Amino acid sequence: MNTPELTGPDLLAAHAGRLRTSMGAAYPGSHAIFRGHDLHQDLRQLDWVELYVFGISGKRLSAAQTEMLHAIWVYTSYPDARLWNNRVAGLAGSARSSANLGIVAALALSEATVYGGQAGLRAIDFLQRMALAVADGAELAPLVLEEARTHRVYGYGRPINNCDERLPWIMELAEQLGLADGAHVQLAFDVEKVLLPRYPQLRMNYASLHAALIADMGLSAREYQLLRIPTFLAGMPPCLVEAAAKPEGTLFPTPCSGVAYEGLPVRRWRSHAEMTTTAGAA
Repeated sequence: MNTPELTGPDLLAAHAGRLRTSMGAAYPGSHAIFRGHDLHQDLRQLDWVELYVFGISGKRLSAAQTEMLHAIWVYTSYPDARLWNNRVAGLAGSARSSANLGIVAALALSEATVYGGQAGLRAIDFLQRMALAVADGAELAPLVLEEARTHRVYGYGRPINNCDERLPWIMELAEQLGLADGAHVQLAFDVEKVLLPRYPQLRMNYASLHAALIADMGLSAREYQLLRIPTFLAGMPPCLVEAAAKPEGTLFPTPCSGVAYEGLPVRRWRSHAEMTTTAGAA
């Protein structure tokens, strides 16, 4: 006899006052369990990135894959406060806000659609869809051109300069580690070959390449989204530290003359005394 699936209040009541989890638990003064393993006894030798991926996916990385992920994060750690997310970290330091709040806010902005986390998420989704379609016998070029015609092909094209300076370094390391010939990496370059004759501005960017490398590690789009959270992290604290060392409020100050205002014209605000007199007369 099948047990009916709980819904609504019954479902909430079944979970009230307890946590059912296969991920882990902390036992203060005793030990901690991480995905079925004693964190300190069984997993203490893991690299932090290995532990991070294991927590997300339950998968264990090879030494080469771990080194690749370290490089992906190192190669895009730009301590430039002009970048959209780093600016938030810098402004937090300039305003003497909490460093923690500033960094967390900067990480939240890193989910930007055009050139942040959402772009990478859509890039891995695109590459995985293309890989499945090609495996089923479809021709790549028509699929890519249709995607370009009806949507944006995420992972190709870049603001300011469409030549991504990080790609040669990543590919050099990928070749050294034996990770350059994965199916998704090769597919990412094949997509670029399809795009460039018609859309010369759509050169491959960092989002596509690191999405391809991570897809070849067997991670899903959702796992990739979680994994890429620290991608820009190491470039943020330097921006905050430098801004905090300067006089307060001096990072990107904007004079009123620098604001292009197109709203209502200047209005005269009545003083409290004038308002009181008017109310009395009424």
